[in-house]
Amino acid sequence: MSLHGEMGASTNRIGGRALAARLAGPGGYYNIGNAIGLCVGLALQVRQVALGADGGLSASLQAAHSYFAGSWNAVALTVATAIFFWSGEEYHRGLAKRPPDAARIRRGDFLSGIGAVALGMSLLLIGDPILAITSGFLHAAGKFGSAWKTGPRGTELTKPKIAHLFRKAVLISRFPAVLVALIEIVKALGSPAADVLHSMVMPATLLVCCLLWAWADILLLDQKLNVSAAGNTSQNIPE
Repeated sequence: MSLHGEMGASTNRIGGRALAARLAGPGGYYNIGNAIGLCVGLALQVRQVALGADGGLSASLQAAHSYFAGSWNAVALTVATAIFFWSGEEYHRGLAKRPPDAARIRRGDFLSGIGAVALGMSLLLIGDPILAITSGFLHAAGKFGSAWKTGPRGTELTKPKIAHLFRKAVLISRFPAVLVALIEIVKALGSPAADVLHSMVMPATLLVCCLLWAWADILLLDQKLNVSAAGNTSQNIPE
């Protein structure tokens, strides 16, 4: 192998390891789900608009504008998605350190709570109060609770227990969306053969995203992580 070939292979290996590290852990799983949901949702919107137009660039741009800012619920969803990406990055950077950086982890929790409020508002605006309460506001409560700084009176035993309780609330908030996705998939299976695939894309995407986010939630339930964050709160989190 030539020198250039060896350098290329080495660069690819380094790049592959960097990508694997970026996608590992709760932050990585959160943002993989965020990216899948964003890309599939946007692609479906572009396809729907393009089918009723000339299919050119202008139609695609119109569809993208509609997806991101075509209504107040679209704006709320766009804001939520952007904040969720930011939150995932905070988790990634916080957990990349040894010991984990409690300040960044709690910042990720706080940002995720803000994103969940925006998501809840978007769901309310499209007329889905049940998912707004669970996927939005219950999720937000769990994340804000996880980000809450326990005072000095909290013991090393009670702090992790409180954090664990709030993180479980976040995990529980995923279940209604998973159930909705499964119901829609079953309904799609009863559609005419030509429509089955199209009808299943969005609920299947929702299911995959929810499972990725739930796995990230489970990883954040690690008791060692909660103990570490609680023990380092006073040093890492500003007042």
